[in-house]
Amino acid sequence: MTEKKAIITLLLSFAVLLFTTTCRKDKGTVSNGYPEEINKIVQAKCATPGCHNAKSKEGAAGLAMETWTQLFEGGRNGAVCIPYSHEYSLLFLYCNTDPALGAINQPTMPYGKPPLSKAEMKTLTDWIDNGAPNSEGKVAFADNPNRKKFYVTNQGCDVVTVFDAATLLQMRYINTGASSQVESPHMIKISPDGKYWYTCFSNNGTILEKHLTSDDSYVARATIGIGSWNTFTISNDSKYAYMVSWESMSNNAKVVPVNLTTMTALPSWSGIFDWPHGSSINPKGDTVYVTCNSGNFIYKIPADDPGSLTSHSADPSNPIPTDPAPVEPHDMTWLPDSSAYLVTCSKSNYISVMSRKNDQVITTISTGHYPVEMSLSTSPSTPYLFVTCMYDTTDPGTRGSVTVINYKNFQKIKNIKTNMAEPHGIAVDDASGLVYVANRNITGPLPHHVTNCGGRIGFVSVIDITTLNVLPVKREIAQDPYSVAVRK
Repeated sequence: MTEKKAIITLLLSFAVLLFTTTCRKDKGTVSNGYPEEINKIVQAKCATPGCHNAKSKEGAAGLAMETWTQLFEGGRNGAVCIPYSHEYSLLFLYCNTDPALGAINQPTMPYGKPPLSKAEMKTLTDWIDNGAPNSEGKVAFADNPNRKKFYVTNQGCDVVTVFDAATLLQMRYINTGASSQVESPHMIKISPDGKYWYTCFSNNGTILEKHLTSDDSYVARATIGIGSWNTFTISNDSKYAYMVSWESMSNNAKVVPVNLTTMTALPSWSGIFDWPHGSSINPKGDTVYVTCNSGNFIYKIPADDPGSLTSHSADPSNPIPTDPAPVEPHDMTWLPDSSAYLVTCSKSNYISVMSRKNDQVITTISTGHYPVEMSLSTSPSTPYLFVTCMYDTTDPGTRGSVTVINYKNFQKIKNIKTNMAEPHGIAVDDASGLVYVANRNITGPLPHHVTNCGGRIGFVSVIDITTLNVLPVKREIAQDPYSVAVRK
């Protein structure tokens, strides 16, 4: 009997020890989710009463940091920790006090207390640059290769910001470009098959860059020669891109076809363009359309015989193609039924609707001041065209608007102020019922923070397609956000 009691006592002791150990572990790292060395910093310096805890977060930019999960829910300005990119993470930027490490923002955190030590800053920086994993090694937003995302190019920093469509949070900054100088990623597009995203560069760029949409990893670069590569269009079979260099004819303006399978440039089309800009390929895939940004017309180019191009005026008051002309066709896209294509005419402040059959102007639709980019909702209940108008309104703090047009009857519905400055890139996400707008913020609101990249940061605003209202979502990203693309 004594032996049996001893065994029972031993088993009970072991159970108590196991329970106590588990509780300690939960209380220390598992319940908070941080690795131990990060947890020590956060709990002592950040998630303290009156600061970044659940009770006090509304007075601290809406950010709670008691757990790793809370950290990645972000604050009122979006994400505060970007895995693999300490230089764009507010968690670093507001704790840093050493200019040798990068940008310094005020007020320094912890607020009203001694700053983090050099050792703590190194621990924090290394953790972020290694993906900011939780205590089990999980990296935020890395669990789903089919995640819905949208992308924004940042011309001032040679990066592409990747957003999670479900939370509207910035989740990655992807470095782009082939040299140490700022090459300015200008346009971003996703291949029709959804497998890759591509970007071109406007500041003496020489490449077209290719990344996977599953994890945004770099795939390859196609060397296309030096140019101001502003736009490109991708064939419907995802096999070819047609790159447009926005230059004068005397400065060798050109269009370069690229084989996207081999990432090799084909012979360029040159000596036939003057300030080519916007581009699109017809539904059949055999003809490339390019806007003449200094004139009033569209180039129409057979892909297999570029020398036989024709030109068609987008100006109903002057049907003769003229260069220069006060129209400035900027961008173009096709109606969903392919019966016509739409052209933004920046200087004329209207959209030209042009017939696919004869390339004549069907009608024009007035917009806000200086229309540039556009995107269509293909949902039957919302047949809307959204057009960014960079210089609409005179208020420098909120300069610009988005014009909404019903493309079924070609009637303007309204102009929407994005509450931010110089909207440019735009993309419709029908699956989410949202429109994403990149606001360059050249002259607009003072930024909430600065990054290691420097310059005035820009904003992304979001429009509800159904209500046509701007959501109370303000996302700050790196300098000069320009083009937007949605992963379907």
